[in-house]
Amino acid sequence: MLLILLEGLLNKLGIIVVFVFLLSKSNFFKRYVLKEKLSLYDKIFFSFVFGGLGILFTYWGIPVHGGIANSRSIVVVAAGMLGGTAVGTGAGLIAGIHRMFVRGGPLTSFACGISTIIGGLIGGRFKKYIEEKQDKWLYGILIGIIVETIQMVIILLISRPFDEAFYLVRLIFMPMTFINAMGIGIFVILIEQIYDEQEKAGALKAQLALNIANCTLPYLRKGLNEFSAQETAEIIYKMTGSAAVAITNTEKILAHVGLGDDHHKKGDNIRTNITKRVIEEGRFMVAQERDEIDCINKNCSLKSVIVVPLKEQEKTIGTLKLYKNRENSITSSDIELAKGLGHLFSTQLELSQIDYQKELLSQSEIKALQAQIQPHFLFNALNTIVSFCRTDPNQARELLLKLSYYLRSSFKNQEDFIPLEKEIQLVEAYLSIEQARFSERLKVEYDIEPNMNIAIPPLILQPIVENAVKHGLLPKSEGGTVKISAYSENKEAIIKIKDDGVGMSKDQVQCLLDTRCKKEGVGVSNVNNRLQSIYGHKLEIDSDLGHGTTVIIRIPLKGCKKVESDISG
Repeated sequence: MLLILLEGLLNKLGIIVVFVFLLSKSNFFKRYVLKEKLSLYDKIFFSFVFGGLGILFTYWGIPVHGGIANSRSIVVVAAGMLGGTAVGTGAGLIAGIHRMFVRGGPLTSFACGISTIIGGLIGGRFKKYIEEKQDKWLYGILIGIIVETIQMVIILLISRPFDEAFYLVRLIFMPMTFINAMGIGIFVILIEQIYDEQEKAGALKAQLALNIANCTLPYLRKGLNEFSAQETAEIIYKMTGSAAVAITNTEKILAHVGLGDDHHKKGDNIRTNITKRVIEEGRFMVAQERDEIDCINKNCSLKSVIVVPLKEQEKTIGTLKLYKNRENSITSSDIELAKGLGHLFSTQLELSQIDYQKELLSQSEIKALQAQIQPHFLFNALNTIVSFCRTDPNQARELLLKLSYYLRSSFKNQEDFIPLEKEIQLVEAYLSIEQARFSERLKVEYDIEPNMNIAIPPLILQPIVENAVKHGLLPKSEGGTVKISAYSENKEAIIKIKDDGVGMSKDQVQCLLDTRCKKEGVGVSNVNNRLQSIYGHKLEIDSDLGHGTTVIIRIPLKGCKKVESDISG
């Protein structure tokens, strides 16, 4: 009997797995799984869906000695693990109450009904716990075992006569526990595949956002105007396949490309209330239905939209809008793409406010150092920030502020000398971004003597620190530590940048200081030349191949310009 029961349940499990696999491939189900927050309607609807499946699996069970061997607990527990306590309990109540009154298996009707409700509740309560784990399917199997064990205990406590209940439990415990626990585990695996697909889609969207940012950079660097907005909107429209793309300032439509351009016209006042709300509140918004867009043209063919703010110094100066021509078609990856573009464009617009030309004409040496801020660093930094937008928005915001400060500080310095504190702050901003990218591979230590209120030439430390990170530490698989020290000694200010990276040979050190050698760029050699021309001291570089490098800058304190200690940022 046991083998016959096990064989029957295995056959049914195979059919259930096929059903769940097909369900997991449907866009409707994927949208439900990937929703960050379920509405009340969603919770009620899916409680009935999973509860109905629980009823179906009850009828599909195998009658056994006054009970029914079935897989009802798979869908009820899965409902809780997907939708939380409300959905799990709702599905459990629907399937459980039905089980109490269904014909067949009268010995366990009430006990199995109660255990079904408890199973949905347990699945919901374990939802957040499982989300934090790596091997989620193992925890799914464990929950299945717990739920089935509870069901058997309830049968023994409630069902009478006890002898028959005990005989039934001995007969069905092992096969039902094995089959249903495995079913829940398989269900979790299939759901995880949906999340994995979403992650891959998100990575592609992030790459797409960077490609778009690269293409739009020449236009947005000129500021937000009708020309730059039109060129940017056309690029996004071609690269994303959106039904329409629009860019506005706080009052007017600067560009609209795609469907709806017959009434969403460049130069017109903003026509949709959702756009006005984004400008007022400074946060992104999604409209999944045409009525939510609230376009004043009732025949508008645009059915859904994601609107993100464009900002400068935390002030909203406009919006970016990606439209679809179908309702409920804005996916989470579309939202991530739009948010990523909004962040990138906001950064580009901030950069547009910097007066590059005046700086490049007035300081030729700093021009050479600024050229060392390679595009790959900017886009790597932005890529890092995009990845944090979904997982840690607060960290993403902090990194954007660091990047903004770093770029502003790198380009705006017009003075011959700046406070040492400001130069340290620039280095800290750069290293914060690099630490976010490389995590444990990059460690940073500071040892700055208090009250070193001196002024130094701008962009003296950053090229050296960047060289230590890029060419000293990162070539090592385990990374390493860069330490920045500043102290006074023998009437000199000593600034030391030390790393425990791969080190350099004597020829490499010589090449690093030679402006004619282009292997490692010209940043460090320019620093060396500027120090020599101002103070008569060269950089001191002590490097041991395979063990690290120490670079020392000596600033004479005699005649050194002093600055106030309360330096403003």
